[in-house]
Amino acid sequence: MVVGDASCAFVCSVVTAMRSASSSSVLDWPQRNGQSSRLLLDADLLAVTTLQTKAQDASPTTIASTDYFLEPDNFAPPYDRIEIDISSSAAFESGATAQRSISVAGRWGYSEDTISAGTVASGLSASPATATSMVCSDGSLIDVGDTLLIESEQLFVSERSNAQVGTQLLNGALTAAKSGVSVTVDLGTQFKALEMIQVESERMFIESISGQVLTVIRAYDGSTLASHADDTAVHVFRTLTVQRGVNGTTAAVHDNSTAVSKYVPPLDIRRLCIAEALAGYQQERSSYGRSIGQGDGAVEFTGRALDAQRKYVVEHYQRMRIATI
Repeated sequence: MVVGDASCAFVCSVVTAMRSASSSSVLDWPQRNGQSSRLLLDADLLAVTTLQTKAQDASPTTIASTDYFLEPDNFAPPYDRIEIDISSSAAFESGATAQRSISVAGRWGYSEDTISAGTVASGLSASPATATSMVCSDGSLIDVGDTLLIESEQLFVSERSNAQVGTQLLNGALTAAKSGVSVTVDLGTQFKALEMIQVESERMFIESISGQVLTVIRAYDGSTLASHADDTAVHVFRTLTVQRGVNGTTAAVHDNSTAVSKYVPPLDIRRLCIAEALAGYQQERSSYGRSIGQGDGAVEFTGRALDAQRKYVVEHYQRMRIATI
């Protein structure tokens, strides 16, 4: 079953929301449930760039990174509080009023885990760093909704399109048959398993590669099965439309072959997002009735398993605020 575009967009947006972001948070001081040396945070903190006290004053005081601790140290990041090192001379102070007296600039979010996502093939090496299109080395590793890390810059992928891989052509005609899954090309090493290719208007999914032969699923992604003549151009989906310098990072020039990483949410978060999207898709198809499917294949939709997964994720990731007086 192919999930509809709206459901895919839902998965992308929710998963992306789990990734880290660089920004500032301003908090009151003193806090009602805090200590003189302890600042309780209202969001998950991954790292601090700048910590200032008396933030509303004309000349706020910057607290050196050597004068505070990010806690809890044993189970973080993410962190839920900042504590002054009481052996130092630093202190949290109120400004003209207690409101918005502490400024915390840094990276916020539950996780900033990444995995390797190939390299930059082209598009980001020209100066100035204003390009909004890049070509990646492996289209199976990156999709719409991903946040990428290239050197110190974060980029958001908003669209993906196809382009011909060099001068790659079909090395033999294809008939309009679902069983015609062997696609011979000029050079198989130019493609990657699990990528999607396009020949004329038909899209195909590469399951495996052996020499110059790609084993594919025909008429993929809702496209129409068709015949194709020998020497027809083969396109692959590696051209990315990107938003540069997101989450407080700075756009920069990146040479070809520079490593690309992709931010990934925890697996149980991803599973919940996919489950929510699939359930929503099926409910839309059934007009939000009590059953999904048709005829003998109809089943009653209860959502109990989805509710259990949702409850587990909320309990596991919710903020456990411990106040001290």
